[in-house]
Amino acid sequence: MTDTPARQHRQVTALSRALPPWSLLAAGAVAGGLLGGTYGLVRTPAYTATSYVVAVPTEKSDTATALGFAQAYGRVAPQLAVLGDAQVWAGVPVKTLQDNVRTATSPDAPMVSVTATSSRPDVAADMANAVARALTRHAGDTEPSTHVELQQFARAVRPTDPSSAPATVTGLVGASAGGLLGGLALLVRPRRAAERTGRPAAVPGPAVAADAHGQL
Repeated sequence: MTDTPARQHRQVTALSRALPPWSLLAAGAVAGGLLGGTYGLVRTPAYTATSYVVAVPTEKSDTATALGFAQAYGRVAPQLAVLGDAQVWAGVPVKTLQDNVRTATSPDAPMVSVTATSSRPDVAADMANAVARALTRHAGDTEPSTHVELQQFARAVRPTDPSSAPATVTGLVGASAGGLLGGLALLVRPRRAAERTGRPAAVPGPAVAADAHGQL
């Protein structure tokens, strides 16, 4: 005969009461660690490469102007006009560049960093250098009016180590999350019937009830 849902619930509740409190924490940490470590092993590693370009003022400009244009070039780099040229040199579609290339600027230096991420280290370096090259080319077209020249400062090199977290790190993160969930389950676990209902209320006997009725 199969157990009814109510009976199964009672069995699970009884089992949870029989286990020591720390078992939920340990089970959550172990399960989370195994899941996190497995995810780190089966996930495709990601590689990151960064190229740098610098804005240089001409004789008709100054450093403050170059700093301002560096901020502008950092915002222009992800635009289709720049990525359309970069896709030819990178050998990947524009959509891939839009999803995997990021730019950043500094408030103190007229420099733009172009960072690309890919599952292949050579492709990551090619994408970063291609976007930096396309951005430099577009800046050169407007140099007569901006009086700021954009030059290659450092080319992206092929990364040797993945930038994604290793399995040990994902395992530790999973163990921490699992332990936290185990602690929450420990807080909401069913308590004993005596703890939930408390001591039953006393009921007066027949004689006491009769005396109380006669006094009314």
